[in-house]
Amino acid sequence: MSRTLTLGLLFAVIAALALRCPQLDIRPMHNDEAVNAIKLRDLWEHGSYQYDPKEYHGPTLLYLTFAWMKLAGPVDFVNFDESELRFVTVIFGLGLILLLPLVADGLGRRATVCAGVLTASSPAMVFYSRYFIHEMLLVFFTFLALAAGWRYSRSRKPGWALLAGAAMGLMQATKETFVLAFAAMAAALILNAIWIRSRESSPSSPPFNFKPLALAVGAWFAVALILFTSFFTNRHGLVDAVRTYLPWLHRAGGASPHIHPWDFYLERLAWFHSGKGPVWSEVLILGLALLGMIFAFARRNLVEANAGFVRFLAIYTIILTAIYSAISYKTPWCLLSFWQGMILLAGFGAVALLDSLRQPVLKMAISALLLLGAAQLAFQAWRAGVEFAADPRNPYVYAQTSQDILNLVNRVDALAQADPQKYSMVVKLIAPESDYWPLPWYLRRFNQVGYWSQIPPDPYAPVMIVSTKFDANLDANKTHLMAGIFELRPQTFLELYAETNLWRVHLAAAKPSD
Repeated sequence: MSRTLTLGLLFAVIAALALRCPQLDIRPMHNDEAVNAIKLRDLWEHGSYQYDPKEYHGPTLLYLTFAWMKLAGPVDFVNFDESELRFVTVIFGLGLILLLPLVADGLGRRATVCAGVLTASSPAMVFYSRYFIHEMLLVFFTFLALAAGWRYSRSRKPGWALLAGAAMGLMQATKETFVLAFAAMAAALILNAIWIRSRESSPSSPPFNFKPLALAVGAWFAVALILFTSFFTNRHGLVDAVRTYLPWLHRAGGASPHIHPWDFYLERLAWFHSGKGPVWSEVLILGLALLGMIFAFARRNLVEANAGFVRFLAIYTIILTAIYSAISYKTPWCLLSFWQGMILLAGFGAVALLDSLRQPVLKMAISALLLLGAAQLAFQAWRAGVEFAADPRNPYVYAQTSQDILNLVNRVDALAQADPQKYSMVVKLIAPESDYWPLPWYLRRFNQVGYWSQIPPDPYAPVMIVSTKFDANLDANKTHLMAGIFELRPQTFLELYAETNLWRVHLAAAKPSD
Protein backbone atom coordinates (compact mmCIF):
# COMPACT_ATOMS: atom_id res chain seq x y z
CA MET A 1 0.00 0.00 0.00
CA SER A 2 1.11 3.57 -0.63
CA ARG A 3 1.96 5.79 2.30
CA THR A 4 -1.08 7.99 1.65
CA LEU A 5 -3.42 5.00 1.68
CA THR A 6 -1.83 3.51 4.80
CA LEU A 7 -1.91 6.74 6.82
CA GLY A 8 -5.39 7.65 5.63
CA LEU A 9 -6.90 4.29 6.56
CA LEU A 10 -5.03 4.30 9.88
CA PHE A 11 -6.70 7.62 10.68
CA ALA A 12 -10.08 6.15 9.66
CA VAL A 13 -9.54 3.12 11.91
CA ILE A 14 -8.66 5.32 14.89
CA ALA A 15 -11.72 7.50 14.27
CA ALA A 16 -13.92 4.41 13.91
CA LEU A 17 -12.71 3.00 17.23
CA ALA A 18 -13.19 6.35 18.97
CA LEU A 19 -16.82 6.52 17.81
CA ARG A 20 -17.75 2.86 18.26
CA CYS A 21 -16.16 1.70 21.50
CA PRO A 22 -17.03 4.18 24.29
CA GLN A 23 -19.98 3.37 26.55
CA LEU A 24 -21.11 0.32 24.60
CA ASP A 25 -23.47 -0.59 27.43
CA ILE A 26 -25.23 2.78 27.62
CA ARG A 27 -28.24 1.64 25.60
CA PRO A 28 -30.57 -1.00 27.09
CA MET A 29 -30.62 -4.24 25.15
CA HIS A 30 -33.02 -4.22 22.22
CA ASN A 31 -35.32 -7.24 22.17
CA ASP A 32 -33.54 -8.60 19.04
CA GLU A 33 -30.18 -8.32 20.79
CA ALA A 34 -31.54 -10.14 23.83
CA VAL A 35 -32.94 -12.97 21.71
CA ASN A 36 -29.51 -13.41 20.09
CA ALA A 37 -27.84 -13.33 23.50
CA ILE A 38 -30.12 -16.00 24.97
CA LYS A 39 -29.56 -18.20 21.90
CA LEU A 40 -25.85 -17.71 22.52
CA ARG A 41 -26.30 -18.81 26.13
CA ASP A 42 -27.78 -22.10 24.95
CA LEU A 43 -24.76 -22.65 22.72
CA TRP A 44 -22.34 -21.63 25.47
CA GLU A 45 -23.87 -23.72 28.26
CA HIS A 46 -25.01 -26.78 26.31
CA GLY A 47 -22.56 -26.78 23.40
CA SER A 48 -25.32 -27.24 20.84
CA TYR A 49 -27.06 -25.12 18.24
CA GLN A 50 -29.67 -25.89 15.60
CA TYR A 51 -30.71 -23.46 12.90
CA ASP A 52 -34.37 -22.48 13.07
CA PRO A 53 -35.77 -21.76 9.59
CA LYS A 54 -38.67 -19.76 11.03
CA GLU A 55 -36.85 -17.33 13.32
CA TYR A 56 -33.58 -15.86 14.56
CA HIS A 57 -31.54 -15.71 11.29
CA GLY A 58 -28.33 -17.64 10.63
CA PRO A 59 -25.60 -19.02 12.90
CA THR A 60 -22.53 -16.87 12.12
CA LEU A 61 -23.23 -14.27 14.82
CA LEU A 62 -23.56 -16.95 17.48
CA TYR A 63 -20.57 -19.02 16.42
CA LEU A 64 -18.28 -16.01 16.06
CA THR A 65 -19.36 -14.59 19.42
CA PHE A 66 -18.85 -18.04 20.94
CA ALA A 67 -15.29 -18.01 19.57
CA TRP A 68 -14.78 -14.51 20.97
CA MET A 69 -15.94 -15.70 24.41
CA LYS A 70 -13.49 -18.60 24.23
CA LEU A 71 -10.67 -16.20 23.40
CA ALA A 72 -11.68 -14.02 26.33
CA GLY A 73 -10.80 -16.90 28.66
CA PRO A 74 -12.87 -18.64 31.36
CA VAL A 75 -16.12 -16.74 31.71
CA ASP A 76 -19.48 -17.33 33.31
CA PHE A 77 -22.23 -16.33 30.89
CA VAL A 78 -24.07 -14.27 33.50
CA ASN A 79 -20.97 -12.08 33.81
CA PHE A 80 -20.63 -11.59 30.05
CA ASP A 81 -22.15 -8.14 29.59
CA GLU A 82 -23.58 -5.98 26.82
CA SER A 83 -20.27 -4.29 26.03
CA GLU A 84 -18.54 -7.61 25.39
CA LEU A 85 -21.35 -8.84 23.17
CA ARG A 86 -21.49 -5.64 21.15
CA PHE A 87 -17.73 -5.54 20.70
CA VAL A 88 -18.14 -8.42 18.27
CA THR A 89 -20.17 -6.26 15.89
CA VAL A 90 -17.76 -3.36 16.50
CA ILE A 91 -15.00 -5.58 15.10
CA PHE A 92 -16.96 -6.26 11.91
CA GLY A 93 -17.85 -2.59 11.52
CA LEU A 94 -14.14 -1.83 11.77
CA GLY A 95 -13.47 -4.64 9.31
CA LEU A 96 -15.25 -2.72 6.56
CA ILE A 97 -12.38 -0.22 6.68
CA LEU A 98 -9.70 -2.93 6.85
CA LEU A 99 -11.08 -4.55 3.67
CA LEU A 100 -10.79 -1.33 1.65
CA PRO A 101 -7.21 -1.94 0.39
CA LEU A 102 -8.59 -4.89 -1.61
CA VAL A 103 -10.50 -2.46 -3.84
CA ALA A 104 -8.04 0.45 -3.79
CA ASP A 105 -7.08 -0.10 -7.44
CA GLY A 106 -10.78 -0.07 -8.34
CA LEU A 107 -11.79 3.07 -6.45
CA GLY A 108 -8.42 4.79 -6.51
CA ARG A 109 -6.17 5.36 -3.50
CA ARG A 110 -7.54 8.78 -2.52
CA ALA A 111 -11.14 7.64 -3.00
CA THR A 112 -10.41 4.61 -0.82
CA VAL A 113 -9.19 6.88 1.97
CA CYS A 114 -12.32 9.03 1.61
CA ALA A 115 -14.50 5.92 1.74
CA GLY A 116 -12.67 4.83 4.89
CA VAL A 117 -13.29 8.17 6.60
CA LEU A 118 -16.97 8.13 5.62
CA THR A 119 -17.34 4.53 6.83
CA ALA A 120 -15.78 5.55 10.13
CA SER A 121 -18.02 8.60 10.60
CA SER A 122 -21.38 7.56 9.11
CA PRO A 123 -23.96 7.70 11.94
CA ALA A 124 -25.80 4.65 10.56
CA MET A 125 -22.59 2.62 10.38
CA VAL A 126 -21.53 3.69 13.86
CA PHE A 127 -24.90 3.12 15.49
CA TYR A 128 -25.41 -0.38 14.13
CA SER A 129 -21.79 -1.38 14.73
CA ARG A 130 -22.81 -1.03 18.39
CA TYR A 131 -25.77 -3.40 17.96
CA PHE A 132 -25.62 -7.14 18.68
CA ILE A 133 -27.56 -8.19 15.60
CA HIS A 134 -26.63 -9.86 12.30
CA GLU A 135 -26.64 -6.86 9.99
CA MET A 136 -23.06 -5.66 10.35
CA LEU A 137 -21.76 -9.19 9.75
CA LEU A 138 -23.90 -9.44 6.61
CA VAL A 139 -22.49 -6.17 5.28
CA PHE A 140 -18.92 -7.26 6.06
CA PHE A 141 -19.22 -10.63 4.33
CA THR A 142 -20.96 -8.99 1.36
CA PHE A 143 -18.10 -6.56 0.94
CA LEU A 144 -15.61 -9.41 1.36
CA ALA A 145 -17.33 -11.30 -1.48
CA LEU A 146 -17.27 -8.22 -3.72
CA ALA A 147 -13.66 -7.41 -2.91
CA ALA A 148 -12.46 -10.98 -3.39
CA GLY A 149 -14.34 -11.18 -6.69
CA TRP A 150 -12.64 -7.96 -7.82
CA ARG A 151 -9.22 -9.29 -6.81
CA TYR A 152 -9.85 -12.46 -8.80
CA SER A 153 -10.82 -10.42 -11.85
CA ARG A 154 -7.49 -8.60 -11.60
CA SER A 155 -5.18 -11.51 -10.78
CA ARG A 156 -7.02 -14.66 -11.95
CA LYS A 157 -5.62 -16.42 -8.89
CA PRO A 158 -7.93 -19.26 -7.76
CA GLY A 159 -7.47 -18.37 -4.10
CA TRP A 160 -9.54 -15.23 -4.60
CA ALA A 161 -12.34 -17.25 -6.21
CA LEU A 162 -12.32 -19.57 -3.21
CA LEU A 163 -12.48 -16.60 -0.83
CA ALA A 164 -15.34 -15.02 -2.77
CA GLY A 165 -17.30 -18.27 -2.59
CA ALA A 166 -16.58 -18.72 1.11
CA ALA A 167 -17.78 -15.16 1.73
CA MET A 168 -21.03 -15.97 -0.10
CA GLY A 169 -21.47 -18.98 2.18
CA LEU A 170 -20.92 -16.75 5.21
CA MET A 171 -23.45 -14.26 3.85
CA GLN A 172 -26.05 -17.00 3.52
CA ALA A 173 -25.26 -18.31 7.00
CA THR A 174 -25.67 -14.82 8.45
CA LYS A 175 -29.07 -13.66 7.24
CA GLU A 176 -31.67 -14.78 4.74
CA THR A 177 -31.67 -11.38 3.00
CA PHE A 178 -28.28 -12.25 1.48
CA VAL A 179 -30.28 -13.27 -1.61
CA LEU A 180 -31.05 -9.60 -2.26
CA ALA A 181 -27.37 -8.67 -2.39
CA PHE A 182 -26.63 -11.76 -4.49
CA ALA A 183 -29.36 -10.81 -6.97
CA ALA A 184 -28.02 -7.25 -7.16
CA MET A 185 -24.47 -8.54 -7.76
CA ALA A 186 -25.58 -10.87 -10.54
CA ALA A 187 -27.70 -8.19 -12.22
CA ALA A 188 -24.88 -5.64 -11.97
CA LEU A 189 -22.40 -8.05 -13.57
CA ILE A 190 -24.75 -8.69 -16.48
CA LEU A 191 -25.73 -5.04 -16.99
CA ASN A 192 -22.14 -3.85 -16.70
CA ALA A 193 -21.07 -6.38 -19.35
CA ILE A 194 -23.88 -5.20 -21.65
CA TRP A 195 -22.80 -1.59 -21.11
CA ILE A 196 -19.20 -2.42 -22.01
CA ARG A 197 -20.24 -4.23 -25.20
CA SER A 198 -22.64 -1.50 -26.32
CA ARG A 199 -20.79 1.66 -25.30
CA GLU A 200 -17.09 0.92 -25.12
CA SER A 201 -14.57 -0.54 -27.53
CA SER A 202 -12.87 -3.47 -25.88
CA PRO A 203 -11.03 -6.58 -27.01
CA SER A 204 -13.08 -9.72 -27.47
CA SER A 205 -13.76 -11.55 -24.24
CA PRO A 206 -11.69 -14.65 -23.47
CA PRO A 207 -13.47 -18.03 -23.36
CA PHE A 208 -15.46 -18.50 -20.19
CA ASN A 209 -13.50 -20.43 -17.56
CA PHE A 210 -15.69 -22.70 -15.44
CA LYS A 211 -12.90 -23.63 -13.01
CA PRO A 212 -12.99 -20.48 -10.81
CA LEU A 213 -16.79 -20.59 -10.78
CA ALA A 214 -16.66 -24.21 -9.65
CA LEU A 215 -14.16 -23.29 -6.93
CA ALA A 216 -16.34 -20.44 -5.71
CA VAL A 217 -19.52 -22.52 -5.71
CA GLY A 218 -17.72 -25.36 -3.96
CA ALA A 219 -16.41 -23.05 -1.23
CA TRP A 220 -19.88 -21.51 -0.86
CA PHE A 221 -21.50 -24.93 -0.47
CA ALA A 222 -18.83 -26.15 1.97
CA VAL A 223 -19.18 -23.14 4.28
CA ALA A 224 -22.99 -23.26 4.18
CA LEU A 225 -22.94 -27.03 4.81
CA ILE A 226 -20.67 -26.74 7.84
CA LEU A 227 -22.55 -23.88 9.47
CA PHE A 228 -26.16 -24.83 8.74
CA THR A 229 -25.58 -28.43 9.84
CA SER A 230 -23.95 -27.14 13.04
CA PHE A 231 -20.67 -28.81 12.12
CA PHE A 232 -22.42 -31.94 10.80
CA THR A 233 -24.62 -32.50 13.87
CA ASN A 234 -27.92 -31.32 12.29
CA ARG A 235 -28.73 -33.34 9.17
CA HIS A 236 -31.71 -31.12 8.30
CA GLY A 237 -29.66 -27.93 8.30
CA LEU A 238 -29.20 -27.48 4.55
CA VAL A 239 -32.85 -28.28 3.83
CA ASP A 240 -33.86 -25.76 6.50
CA ALA A 241 -31.62 -23.17 4.82
CA VAL A 242 -33.92 -23.43 1.79
CA ARG A 243 -37.19 -23.92 3.67
CA THR A 244 -36.61 -20.69 5.56
CA TYR A 245 -37.76 -18.58 2.62
CA LEU A 246 -41.40 -19.68 2.98
CA PRO A 247 -41.99 -18.03 6.38
CA TRP A 248 -39.77 -15.05 5.53
CA LEU A 249 -41.60 -14.37 2.27
CA HIS A 250 -44.92 -14.64 4.08
CA ARG A 251 -43.71 -12.22 6.74
CA ALA A 252 -42.39 -9.71 4.20
CA GLY A 253 -45.75 -9.52 2.45
CA GLY A 254 -48.12 -9.88 5.39
CA ALA A 255 -49.55 -7.61 8.05
CA SER A 256 -46.83 -6.38 10.38
CA PRO A 257 -45.88 -3.32 12.44
CA HIS A 258 -42.76 -3.23 10.26
CA ILE A 259 -44.63 -2.37 7.04
CA HIS A 260 -43.39 1.06 5.89
CA PRO A 261 -43.50 3.22 2.72
CA TRP A 262 -40.85 3.04 0.02
CA ASP A 263 -38.93 6.10 1.28
CA PHE A 264 -38.58 4.82 4.86
CA TYR A 265 -34.81 4.33 4.55
CA LEU A 266 -34.03 7.41 2.49
CA GLU A 267 -36.00 9.62 4.87
CA ARG A 268 -33.79 8.51 7.75
CA LEU A 269 -30.63 9.00 5.75
CA ALA A 270 -31.39 12.27 4.01
CA TRP A 271 -33.32 14.34 6.56
CA PHE A 272 -34.87 13.19 9.84
CA HIS A 273 -36.31 15.50 12.47
CA SER A 274 -38.65 14.30 15.20
CA GLY A 275 -40.21 16.53 17.85
CA LYS A 276 -37.69 18.76 19.58
CA GLY A 277 -34.80 16.50 18.69
CA PRO A 278 -31.89 17.51 16.46
CA VAL A 279 -31.88 17.28 12.69
CA TRP A 280 -30.14 14.17 11.41
CA SER A 281 -28.80 13.97 7.88
CA GLU A 282 -26.27 11.95 5.91
CA VAL A 283 -27.11 13.85 2.73
CA LEU A 284 -23.38 14.53 2.23
CA ILE A 285 -22.86 10.83 1.53
CA LEU A 286 -25.97 10.62 -0.64
CA GLY A 287 -24.91 13.63 -2.70
CA LEU A 288 -21.34 12.45 -3.18
CA ALA A 289 -22.58 8.95 -4.08
CA LEU A 290 -24.85 10.46 -6.76
CA LEU A 291 -21.90 12.42 -8.13
CA GLY A 292 -19.83 9.25 -8.12
CA MET A 293 -22.49 7.47 -10.17
CA ILE A 294 -22.64 10.31 -12.69
CA PHE A 295 -18.87 10.45 -13.10
CA ALA A 296 -18.68 6.65 -13.42
CA PHE A 297 -21.22 6.45 -16.26
CA ALA A 298 -19.77 9.54 -17.96
CA ARG A 299 -16.22 8.16 -17.59
CA ARG A 300 -15.04 11.52 -16.32
CA ASN A 301 -12.39 12.29 -13.70
CA LEU A 302 -11.62 8.62 -13.12
CA VAL A 303 -7.88 9.32 -12.59
CA GLU A 304 -6.79 6.32 -10.45
CA ALA A 305 -10.17 4.54 -10.51
CA ASN A 306 -11.25 1.69 -12.75
CA ALA A 307 -14.33 2.64 -14.78
CA GLY A 308 -15.69 -0.90 -14.92
CA PHE A 309 -15.42 -1.41 -11.15
CA VAL A 310 -17.03 1.90 -10.20
CA ARG A 311 -19.80 1.43 -12.75
CA PHE A 312 -20.49 -2.09 -11.44
CA LEU A 313 -20.60 -0.68 -7.93
CA ALA A 314 -23.06 2.01 -9.03
CA ILE A 315 -25.38 -0.47 -10.76
CA TYR A 316 -25.21 -2.87 -7.81
CA THR A 317 -26.01 -0.10 -5.31
CA ILE A 318 -28.88 1.32 -7.35
CA ILE A 319 -30.47 -2.12 -7.74
CA LEU A 320 -30.03 -3.05 -4.09
CA THR A 321 -31.44 0.29 -2.93
CA ALA A 322 -34.45 -0.19 -5.20
CA ILE A 323 -35.05 -3.73 -3.91
CA TYR A 324 -34.96 -2.73 -0.26
CA SER A 325 -37.16 0.30 -0.93
CA ALA A 326 -39.72 -1.82 -2.80
CA ILE A 327 -40.08 -4.43 -0.04
CA SER A 328 -42.82 -3.28 2.34
CA TYR A 329 -41.32 -5.01 5.38
CA LYS A 330 -38.63 -2.63 6.65
CA THR A 331 -36.46 -2.28 9.71
CA PRO A 332 -33.89 0.55 9.67
CA TRP A 333 -30.78 -1.59 10.09
CA CYS A 334 -31.49 -3.24 6.73
CA LEU A 335 -30.39 -0.02 5.01
CA LEU A 336 -26.76 -0.89 5.80
CA SER A 337 -26.65 -3.35 2.91
CA PHE A 338 -27.01 -0.66 0.24
CA TRP A 339 -25.55 2.14 2.36
CA GLN A 340 -22.08 0.60 2.27
CA GLY A 341 -22.18 0.74 -1.52
CA MET A 342 -23.26 4.39 -1.28
CA ILE A 343 -20.29 5.15 0.97
CA LEU A 344 -17.83 3.57 -1.49
CA LEU A 345 -19.34 5.61 -4.33
CA ALA A 346 -19.26 8.74 -2.16
CA GLY A 347 -15.53 8.26 -1.63
CA PHE A 348 -15.05 8.11 -5.39
CA GLY A 349 -17.46 11.02 -5.93
CA ALA A 350 -15.54 13.26 -3.52
CA VAL A 351 -12.24 12.74 -5.36
CA ALA A 352 -13.83 13.02 -8.82
CA LEU A 353 -15.47 16.29 -7.76
CA LEU A 354 -12.18 17.74 -6.58
CA ASP A 355 -10.39 16.59 -9.73
CA SER A 356 -13.02 18.33 -11.85
CA LEU A 357 -12.13 21.70 -10.32
CA ARG A 358 -9.43 23.69 -12.03
CA GLN A 359 -9.07 26.70 -9.73
CA PRO A 360 -6.82 25.93 -6.70
CA VAL A 361 -8.75 28.28 -4.43
CA LEU A 362 -12.06 26.62 -5.26
CA LYS A 363 -10.52 23.19 -4.82
CA MET A 364 -9.23 24.18 -1.37
CA ALA A 365 -12.62 25.59 -0.39
CA ILE A 366 -14.49 22.45 -1.45
CA SER A 367 -11.90 20.29 0.32
CA ALA A 368 -12.46 22.27 3.51
CA LEU A 369 -16.24 21.90 3.17
CA LEU A 370 -15.91 18.14 2.69
CA LEU A 371 -13.73 17.89 5.80
CA LEU A 372 -16.26 19.91 7.79
CA GLY A 373 -19.02 17.66 6.46
CA ALA A 374 -17.16 14.54 7.60
CA ALA A 375 -16.59 16.11 11.02
CA GLN A 376 -20.29 16.92 11.27
CA LEU A 377 -21.14 13.30 10.40
CA ALA A 378 -18.80 12.17 13.18
CA PHE A 379 -20.54 14.53 15.62
CA GLN A 380 -23.92 13.08 14.64
CA ALA A 381 -22.50 9.57 14.99
CA TRP A 382 -21.33 10.30 18.53
CA ARG A 383 -24.71 11.72 19.49
CA ALA A 384 -26.51 8.75 17.91
CA GLY A 385 -24.34 6.20 19.70
CA VAL A 386 -24.17 7.84 23.14
CA GLU A 387 -26.34 10.90 23.84
CA PHE A 388 -29.39 9.71 21.86
CA ALA A 389 -28.62 5.99 22.01
CA ALA A 390 -32.12 5.03 23.19
CA ASP A 391 -34.03 8.16 22.17
CA PRO A 392 -36.84 7.73 19.60
CA ARG A 393 -35.81 11.08 18.10
CA ASN A 394 -32.75 9.23 16.77
CA PRO A 395 -33.57 7.94 13.23
CA TYR A 396 -31.84 4.64 13.92
CA VAL A 397 -33.62 3.91 17.21
CA TYR A 398 -36.47 1.51 16.45
CA ALA A 399 -38.78 -0.36 18.84
CA GLN A 400 -36.11 0.36 21.43
CA THR A 401 -36.27 -0.84 25.00
CA SER A 402 -36.92 1.98 27.44
CA GLN A 403 -34.35 3.03 30.04
CA ASP A 404 -37.12 2.41 32.59
CA ILE A 405 -36.71 -1.32 32.18
CA LEU A 406 -33.41 -1.05 34.06
CA ASN A 407 -35.35 0.32 37.03
CA LEU A 408 -37.57 -2.77 36.94
CA VAL A 409 -34.55 -5.08 36.77
CA ASN A 410 -32.87 -3.28 39.68
CA ARG A 411 -36.07 -3.56 41.73
CA VAL A 412 -36.32 -7.31 41.07
CA ASP A 413 -32.65 -7.73 41.95
CA ALA A 414 -33.18 -5.85 45.23
CA LEU A 415 -36.13 -8.10 46.07
CA ALA A 416 -33.93 -11.15 45.42
CA GLN A 417 -31.43 -9.85 47.96
CA ALA A 418 -34.26 -9.66 50.50
CA ASP A 419 -35.43 -13.23 49.76
CA PRO A 420 -33.69 -16.19 51.47
CA GLN A 421 -33.49 -17.97 48.09
CA LYS A 422 -31.62 -15.05 46.49
CA TYR A 423 -31.32 -15.78 42.74
CA SER A 424 -33.27 -19.02 43.22
CA MET A 425 -36.30 -16.94 44.13
CA VAL A 426 -39.28 -17.84 41.93
CA VAL A 427 -40.18 -15.16 39.39
CA LYS A 428 -43.21 -15.45 37.12
CA LEU A 429 -43.25 -13.37 33.95
CA ILE A 430 -46.74 -13.17 32.46
CA ALA A 431 -46.97 -11.33 29.14
CA PRO A 432 -47.27 -11.96 25.40
CA GLU A 433 -43.85 -13.06 24.17
CA SER A 434 -43.27 -9.87 22.19
CA ASP A 435 -43.99 -7.87 25.36
CA TYR A 436 -41.34 -9.28 27.69
CA TRP A 437 -38.11 -9.27 25.70
CA PRO A 438 -35.33 -8.34 26.59
CA LEU A 439 -36.14 -9.38 30.19
CA PRO A 440 -34.81 -12.95 29.75
CA TRP A 441 -31.38 -11.37 29.22
CA TYR A 442 -31.64 -9.11 32.24
CA LEU A 443 -32.99 -11.92 34.45
CA ARG A 444 -30.30 -14.38 33.36
CA ARG A 445 -28.93 -14.64 36.92
CA PHE A 446 -32.23 -16.05 38.14
CA ASN A 447 -32.65 -19.82 37.79
CA GLN A 448 -36.34 -20.06 38.74
CA VAL A 449 -38.04 -17.87 36.13
CA GLY A 450 -41.23 -19.05 34.44
CA TYR A 451 -42.89 -17.52 31.37
CA TRP A 452 -46.61 -17.46 30.50
CA SER A 453 -48.35 -15.80 27.57
CA GLN A 454 -51.67 -15.73 29.53
CA ILE A 455 -52.45 -15.50 33.22
CA PRO A 456 -52.02 -19.08 34.56
CA PRO A 457 -54.44 -20.75 37.03
CA ASP A 458 -51.96 -20.04 39.84
CA PRO A 459 -50.20 -16.80 38.98
CA TYR A 460 -48.72 -16.14 42.41
CA ALA A 461 -45.02 -16.21 43.28
CA PRO A 462 -42.69 -14.11 45.41
CA VAL A 463 -42.28 -11.82 42.39
CA MET A 464 -44.53 -11.50 39.32
CA ILE A 465 -43.96 -9.30 36.27
CA VAL A 466 -47.23 -8.92 34.38
CA SER A 467 -48.28 -7.09 31.20
CA THR A 468 -50.70 -4.25 31.85
CA LYS A 469 -52.73 -5.60 28.91
CA PHE A 470 -54.12 -8.29 31.24
CA ASP A 471 -55.54 -5.92 33.92
CA ALA A 472 -54.36 -8.60 36.34
CA ASN A 473 -55.09 -6.92 39.71
CA LEU A 474 -52.96 -9.53 41.46
CA ASP A 475 -52.80 -7.38 44.60
CA ALA A 476 -56.54 -7.72 45.25
CA ASN A 477 -56.13 -10.46 47.89
CA LYS A 478 -53.60 -8.42 49.92
CA THR A 479 -51.00 -11.23 49.93
CA HIS A 480 -49.19 -9.30 47.22
CA LEU A 481 -48.84 -5.66 46.38
CA MET A 482 -48.03 -3.80 43.21
CA ALA A 483 -44.48 -2.49 43.45
CA GLY A 484 -44.59 -0.32 40.35
CA ILE A 485 -45.44 0.04 36.67
CA PHE A 486 -42.52 0.18 34.25
CA GLU A 487 -42.24 1.03 30.56
CA LEU A 488 -40.74 -1.77 28.48
CA ARG A 489 -40.86 0.19 25.23
CA PRO A 490 -43.21 2.90 23.90
CA GLN A 491 -46.84 1.97 24.68
CA THR A 492 -45.83 -1.31 26.36
CA PHE A 493 -45.91 -1.46 30.17
CA LEU A 494 -45.31 -4.10 32.85
CA GLU A 495 -46.60 -4.31 36.41
CA LEU A 496 -44.35 -5.60 39.17
CA TYR A 497 -45.97 -7.52 42.04
CA ALA A 498 -44.21 -8.73 45.18
CA GLU A 499 -45.26 -10.73 48.23
CA THR A 500 -46.23 -8.32 50.97
CA ASN A 501 -43.83 -9.81 53.51
CA LEU A 502 -40.97 -9.86 50.99
CA TRP A 503 -41.64 -6.21 50.23
CA ARG A 504 -41.48 -5.34 53.94
CA VAL A 505 -38.13 -7.11 54.29
CA HIS A 506 -36.89 -5.29 51.22
CA LEU A 507 -37.97 -1.92 52.61
CA ALA A 508 -36.35 -2.65 55.97
CA ALA A 509 -33.09 -3.57 54.26
CA ALA A 510 -33.22 -0.47 52.07
CA LYS A 511 -33.97 1.88 54.97
CA PRO A 512 -30.83 3.84 55.88
CA SER A 513 -29.59 3.16 59.41
CA ASP A 514 -29.73 6.01 61.92
